[in-house]
Amino acid sequence: MKRTVAKSAISAAVIGIILLAMNHLVRRDPCFREGDVIPAKAGIVPAKAGMAPIGINLPKATFQGTKENIRVANLRKLPTEPRPPFLAPVGTKNVALGKPVFASDESPIIGELEMITDGDKEAADGSYVELGPSLQHVTIDLQAEHQIYAIVVWHYHKQPCVYFDVVVQAADDRDFIPNVRTLFNNDIDNSAGLGVGKDMHYVETNEGKLIDCMPGVQARYVRLYSNGNNANDLNHYIEVEVYGKPAE
Repeated sequence: MKRTVAKSAISAAVIGIILLAMNHLVRRDPCFREGDVIPAKAGIVPAKAGMAPIGINLPKATFQGTKENIRVANLRKLPTEPRPPFLAPVGTKNVALGKPVFASDESPIIGELEMITDGDKEAADGSYVELGPSLQHVTIDLQAEHQIYAIVVWHYHKQPCVYFDVVVQAADDRDFIPNVRTLFNNDIDNSAGLGVGKDMHYVETNEGKLIDCMPGVQARYVRLYSNGNNANDLNHYIEVEVYGKPAE
C-alpha cells in the first residue's frame, strides 16, 4: 500500500515538473503572449482581432506539356504547398473588379484592356491580353483613394513561365509623378529604369503572384510593369486583383 502511494506521489511530482517546464517554454517564446492560443498544428496561426482571410477564388491549374528546367537568375522555387491564407482587415475585397484599365500599349495584340479586371482568371484562349514587346505597363484606376492591403496578378499561367522586370507601384495620380510607392520590384539590373529590385523572379501558376502591401498603402492608381518573359519578348495579363477598402 505504501509503495502504491509512493509511486502515485512520484508520478504526480513528475507531471507537475513537466507542466511547469512547458509553461516556462511557452512564456519564453517571444511569439506568444499571455492569453494566446497555441495552434494545434504547425503553421496554423490564430487570426488577430479585426482581421480575416481575403477570399481569393483561384482558377484551375492548367500547366500543359512537360515542365522544362527554367534557367533564370534569382528565381524562386515553385512552392510545394498551397499558399497560406492572407489576413487583412475585415471587409477587405477586390476593389479593382470592373475598374478602368489603360496601358502603354493602347492597342493590344490580343484581347481588350478591360479583360484585366473582368474577374476571369482562367488560362484559356480569349481570357488574356497580349501587349507588345519590351517594357510595357498597365494602370488600374480605382476611381477613388483606397487603402490597399494586397495585389494579386496573373500574367499567364497556362504553362510555367517567368516574366521579367515585374514592378508594381501605387500612386495618387495617373501620371505617377508625386508620391509613387514601389510595392514589388524584381528588376535585378535596373533595365526598366525604375531602380534595382530586391524581389525574386517567380514562375507563373494558377495561384497568381500575391504582393503583400500590409499594413496598407493609400492610393487611387496601381501600375504594373513587365518586360517580356523567358519564352518571348511579349507581355501578358489575365487578371489583376487589388484587395482593399475605401479610404476614410
